[in-house]
Amino acid sequence: MFNGGNMNMNGMMKKVQKMQKQMQQMQEEIKQRTIDVTSGGGAVKITMNGEKEVKNLVIDPAAVDPEDVEMLQDLLSAAFNEATKKVDEMMASEMSKLTAGLGLPPGMF
Repeated sequence: MFNGGNMNMNGMMKKVQKMQKQMQQMQEEIKQRTIDVTSGGGAVKITMNGEKEVKNLVIDPAAVDPEDVEMLQDLLSAAFNEATKKVDEMMASEMSKLTAGLGLPPGMF
């Protein structure tokens, strides 16, 4: 009986190692992906990569009103928050694909 358990443990370890390798590959791929978001009807556009680095920021000159700097700040905040949320969702989606079939509780990764 113990010997059979040992084989199951070896099989499980191989699965874990394979998953770790796949996870590393997935993380590298996600770093290269980008998402694009806009706020204010396109007044602010942000491109963010999977490492949550802003790769591009475009502000429509019409959104720059010296009399209403707060509006521009709100548009920027909304765009950054949305971009970060989308990157998190992209990562969660890819992670769930990777861990499917392992029987892990939802939200574990």
